[in-house]
Amino acid sequence: MIVWFRQVFLRWCNFLPLSTSTELGVLILTGMSVTGLVLGTRQLGQLESSELAVYDAMVRVRSETDVDSRLLIVAITEADIRTQKRWPFPDSVYAAALSQLQQHQPRAVGLDILRDIPAEPGHDALMKELRRSNVIAIQSLGNTPEEAIPAPPKLPSDRVGFSDLITDTDGVIRRNLMFVSDDAAQYVSFSTRLAMQYLNHSSDRLPNGDFVLGKAVFSPLRSNSGGYQRIDAAGEQILLDYRSAQYPSEVVTLSQVLQNQVNPALIKDRVVLIGTIAPSVKDLFFTPFSAAARANSKMPGVVVHAQMVSQTLTAALEGRSLFWFWSEPMEVLWIVSWAIAGGLLAGWSQRPFMLALAGTGLLLLLMGAGYSLFLHQAWVPIAAPAIAAIAVGSFTITCQIQYARQQQQIVMKLLGQQTSPEIASALWNSRDRLLQSGRLAGQTLTVTILFIDIRNFSGISEQHPPEVMMGWLNEYMSSMTQAVHQHHGIINKFMGDGLMAVFGVPVPRLTIAEIAEDARQTVACAVEMGDRLQTLNQDWQQRGLPVVEMRAGIFTGDVMAGSLGGKNRLEYAVIGDSVNIAARLEAWQKDKQTNQCRILIARETLDHLQEQFYVESWGHLQLRGRQSLVEVFQVLGYADSSNQLSELDQPQPQLYRDRLITEDPN
Repeated sequence: MIVWFRQVFLRWCNFLPLSTSTELGVLILTGMSVTGLVLGTRQLGQLESSELAVYDAMVRVRSETDVDSRLLIVAITEADIRTQKRWPFPDSVYAAALSQLQQHQPRAVGLDILRDIPAEPGHDALMKELRRSNVIAIQSLGNTPEEAIPAPPKLPSDRVGFSDLITDTDGVIRRNLMFVSDDAAQYVSFSTRLAMQYLNHSSDRLPNGDFVLGKAVFSPLRSNSGGYQRIDAAGEQILLDYRSAQYPSEVVTLSQVLQNQVNPALIKDRVVLIGTIAPSVKDLFFTPFSAAARANSKMPGVVVHAQMVSQTLTAALEGRSLFWFWSEPMEVLWIVSWAIAGGLLAGWSQRPFMLALAGTGLLLLLMGAGYSLFLHQAWVPIAAPAIAAIAVGSFTITCQIQYARQQQQIVMKLLGQQTSPEIASALWNSRDRLLQSGRLAGQTLTVTILFIDIRNFSGISEQHPPEVMMGWLNEYMSSMTQAVHQHHGIINKFMGDGLMAVFGVPVPRLTIAEIAEDARQTVACAVEMGDRLQTLNQDWQQRGLPVVEMRAGIFTGDVMAGSLGGKNRLEYAVIGDSVNIAARLEAWQKDKQTNQCRILIARETLDHLQEQFYVESWGHLQLRGRQSLVEVFQVLGYADSSNQLSELDQPQPQLYRDRLITEDPN
């Protein structure tokens, strides 16, 4: 079911409008969806086994208390059975044991042995002992009337308790069933009868259904108390508070009692329980301690009853709190709170190591809080909030990854194949700042624009078939694109035989030095394009393909850059007068060209070159479509011949060769 939900959720993330798929929106949606799933799963009882496993672990970790000085267990061992040389024992054995115990004035004696059928010899003697006012016998209610086993005949009902123990679905005893009612009568458990005998009074009922015994108010379990969700809460049950993993009291053997070898102080004014601990009798049960036990993983029934008596007396006499539970709305709030914490943590922790460390800390905090409450007798859900926190955190991370992929797709769709790896990395690292509502937000940037175009391309195309021109043009564009990428520029668009590249987008340049570096890289890129064209021409000439010349126009200035278009089609656009000037520089006097690559720049670009290139002044030109003049220069090559990539025009020693051109032949 969780796998199915994850697939559905991923599809939902894919189709979410990016305007609503912010990290906060993802967190809220994920928290609500996953927490609802966890709560629904919990409501169906699917998390009960996990909660019980955590409960058992806390029971085992909790320190044990000292043995209860109000109790004594008389254990029937394998050695006792071998001594008597038979099982079941005859009634005379139990009669002798009860008689011996009564000599030391116990306050209550419980015989945890079913004696509905006489086992001679000694039945009359046993019945005499069972009728004493401080002796409690047992009966079994069974699951059906046919399975019920009655108490010994002619015993008053207030001297009989049922010995039935209830187990959870995993066979572990965690609950104490104290009362059971039907249409005919109310039945009291064996341990509760012994406790009331010790206290010398019965329980009192409260109007809300709770019952009072001594200082304690016993609130019956509900079907969804604590980690439970769908248990049968019939009768009055409480959560069993084990005193010890072994014996909650002093233990003597039946043979020691029969041979009068027991210290009378261990019997006087105590509750004495007689029952078997011999494994061969198989009166053994799983407890919360069983999972960690290496041997003797089961607890004898008489010991379980002793644990129950000890809990009841401790609550009634000492006022020790019984286990208590939150209301269902409070538990839901508890789970939702941890789910939100898991989502927030996942949203905050970007690095895997920090996420693992913080996630572990969150789970330890949850366990610590739950265990602290447990030490104060509160059982609150721990597995459910842990699963919710992990699930919400995992799904938040999944949606963040999915959202990041969407962002990456947007960036790559707009710029991905048009940038160098360095620029692509910078774009991706700055995506949170650049992307707004699924678009690259418009921003004013200072950039350097490069336009290139092939001279007389139309005439060349007229002389060659389209399939030849396509392959030839791809070779040209591939080489020029590589030059742009190597100099950290972005190919903004291809325009037939020309292209527009931008240096300085989309990450803003914040200093003059950064702007100057973009300008130098742009001019260097154009110079390299000239070198590449020379190499291409040599190859094309050998293959019988057209040999061409190219023009480049470069301008540095402010532009507006960002996503442009509608819902179904977006492109990264760079607009502004700077773009127009660069385009006009490239197209200026198309036939005026003395070398294979003519590069024209404006004063705004030259000011950033720091005399690294030889240039020739073309004066102040009236570019097409513009009223103001632009001071134009032609780049001839590198000023330092040792680093020279190209000598476009065999430059003279001076950096500037002035030539005044004022008319616009276009």
